[in-house]
Amino acid sequence: MSSNWRISSFNGALLAAYFIPVWTIIAFSIMVSPIHGLYERPSVSIALYASDYLHLGKMATVRLAWLLALARITVVAFFAVFLAMAAFSPLRKTSSGADEALAVALCLGSVLSFASMMMASKVGEIEALRMHAAELLMLLGTAIVMLLETSPKPATEAPAAEASTPASELSLQQP
Repeated sequence: MSSNWRISSFNGALLAAYFIPVWTIIAFSIMVSPIHGLYERPSVSIALYASDYLHLGKMATVRLAWLLALARITVVAFFAVFLAMAAFSPLRKTSSGADEALAVALCLGSVLSFASMMMASKVGEIEALRMHAAELLMLLGTAIVMLLETSPKPATEAPAAEASTPASELSLQQP
């Protein structure tokens, strides 16, 4: 059973174990109290950037907070789909659907973490910058492992068939 797990799948499962609870708690905090949840440490850089540079009003800030919560819940949902598909051995062996769900989660999470990191840099929130940079590095590290990892090649019968045919019968001119 352990030979069916690829490094990127195992790394994705570890990432999901972090991002699902943490980002769900952050998103629900924003959903319960949008302004208060937006000004907590995980989202303070976005809130300060929106108030300092975008000059958003109260309702626009609430809408921004809900949009941020929706983005975080979307990433959590893709991580959950990845975990569900990776947990079942028949799905993991036959399809790459788990890898696709992980790739979408990594892409959306990276964009959100990168944007948050840039906003934290702009408003001078060092602790938020460190947190978002750490999250971005975790996501990008898994994405790089996914890109560089080769898929396992199935054993084929072609070498055995070629060994039985004499070399004199093979021709490049045959259709």
